[in-house]
Amino acid sequence: MATKVLPPKQLQNLRFFITRSLNTSSSSSSKAAAASPLNLAEKPEPPIQEPPTIIQEHAKPSILDFNDHQKLFSNLPTTKLLHASSILHLVSIGPLVDFGMWVMNSRIMETDNIVRDVVLKTVRHTFFKHFCAGEDVVEARRCFERVNEAGLRVMLDFAVEYTSNNDACDQNLKGFLDSVQLAMSLPPSSVSSVVAKVTAMCPLSLLERVSDLLRWQQRDPSFNLPWKQNSFPIFSDSSPLYHTLKKPEPLTPQEENDLQLGQERLWKLCEKCVQVNIPLTVDAEHISVQPAIDYLTYLTAIKYNKNDNPIVYGTIQAYLKDAKERLLLATKAADKMGVPMGIKLVRGAYMSSERKTASSLGYESPIHNSIQETHACYNDCVSFMLEKIANSSNAVILATHNVESDWQRRRQ
Repeated sequence: MATKVLPPKQLQNLRFFITRSLNTSSSSSSKAAAASPLNLAEKPEPPIQEPPTIIQEHAKPSILDFNDHQKLFSNLPTTKLLHASSILHLVSIGPLVDFGMWVMNSRIMETDNIVRDVVLKTVRHTFFKHFCAGEDVVEARRCFERVNEAGLRVMLDFAVEYTSNNDACDQNLKGFLDSVQLAMSLPPSSVSSVVAKVTAMCPLSLLERVSDLLRWQQRDPSFNLPWKQNSFPIFSDSSPLYHTLKKPEPLTPQEENDLQLGQERLWKLCEKCVQVNIPLTVDAEHISVQPAIDYLTYLTAIKYNKNDNPIVYGTIQAYLKDAKERLLLATKAADKMGVPMGIKLVRGAYMSSERKTASSLGYESPIHNSIQETHACYNDCVSFMLEKIANSSNAVILATHNVESDWQRRRQ
């Protein structure tokens, strides 16, 4: 579940404010709905509505009671609930998930054959159907309309990541822009935000290089990065730096140009979101590339978060041991610069791979040692942000996936 909380400044002179929880199908994802990149070729219809906003002046506030299961799931038939329960049970089986990932990444999927067809058909009618809104704009719109009828809004996620070249990045940008266009064609207030991954708009290898350079500068502040612009703090004193064990080579002129292209793609997407007043939420990813992601996200926030309106939201993963410190440093810097800060708080989605990487390099895991420590960190970050937005223009999206955390938020 994800709940969006806005600062009081944005609610002045308004009769009603509605905070609606966003349904999610998995504890590892904070999206209410994801649009697949598979066949997103069809252009959405021209806008027929005013740009979506999060305010409905004459609507009645809706508060979800998580103990009222009958009401929560009254709009879903029993068959769908059984299907959802089965899928969630299957994805909780580690070996099965590992085998599925192996199959999807194997050579079997590279050529047309009967096995590939069977695998794709199985995935499409099980996991894909459960976690994704559709394969194209038409399917996605139908899904969003069903969600809206249930009194909920969606976070629209064009689900692509990990690109290797500029051509693919340009194509992905088009998909993200189409997502904003789709949001414009939906009824007002039906879309909470558009979600993007930086690895879809900037080559992965370049983000790894930039992250290495940023980490080395954290080790040695005298290390000069001529391309680096003024941003919010990316690291805390406890942030892991083990991914970069030797001094990296400077970016080549071509790499600097590619970095600028990646930044411009993110800016172009943000400009589109500003035009229609739909927030842009930038997902967190592996910590091997997170420094570069935070750097680009914070630059974008500094540029576009204006007039007490945080359009750009960065993401903090509370399962990381340095999460709270980085949140405090970034918001303090934003306050000093007069930039309204948008933050999405999640627990995290890369636990297994992060621990494996740290272990392979002989370092302690960057992940909290227990789920209780992660819960505590998450709840501390929630409390901090809720206190922060009470008297400022900051805003927060709480991707809790946890009833206890959500009730704590409601009590505050």
